[in-house]
Amino acid sequence: MATTESVPRSKRRATSGKTQGRRAELLAIAAELFATKGYTQTTVRDIGDAAGILSGSLYHHFDSKEAMLDEILRDFMGGLHASFAEIVAGRDTPREVLEGLIRSSFATIHRSPHAVALYQNEAALLAHLPDFSYVATISSDITAQWLDVLDAGVASGDFRDDLDARVTYRFIRDSVWGTVGWYKPHGELAHESVADQFLSMLYGGLLPR
Repeated sequence: MATTESVPRSKRRATSGKTQGRRAELLAIAAELFATKGYTQTTVRDIGDAAGILSGSLYHHFDSKEAMLDEILRDFMGGLHASFAEIVAGRDTPREVLEGLIRSSFATIHRSPHAVALYQNEAALLAHLPDFSYVATISSDITAQWLDVLDAGVASGDFRDDLDARVTYRFIRDSVWGTVGWYKPHGELAHESVADQFLSMLYGGLLPR
């Protein structure tokens, strides 16, 4: 199973404690610009301007714009994969696992909206970049995690057996991750409330009882 540790990190520079905070700030700025403007449309100068530094100063922290994208995605994908694996291993029933995966997904959107949007918006581009093949590998592993849970739920009688697991997964995946387009981390709705409503509709349907 792929993890960020199994993928070479040749582009990530060694850092001291003094520079880690600044690197994190720069990566957060880059992630927001990549998510809102698009990766190809964002220049190193754009990132430097947003950070209040000369664009050349970025090269003291990162080798290139691509290296920044690489670090953002490795951290995001690796963290998501590990979180899901922990949930799968730590819950008893398929329904409990599915609920945990869904709640974790909404929490991720709340915590890292720009990384989520970046991953979704640039999926087609990433598929054609050789150095980012790990994104597809980890995505495939995550899909397998969810499908295993759905299949287990059918086998245990927790979930309906007349629905195609892959179609069900795609409905859930697109519905959950699509909320990144409208959910506001500092808005009126808490991510826990959004998860509650999603689970209520998923399990109970829209029609009145």
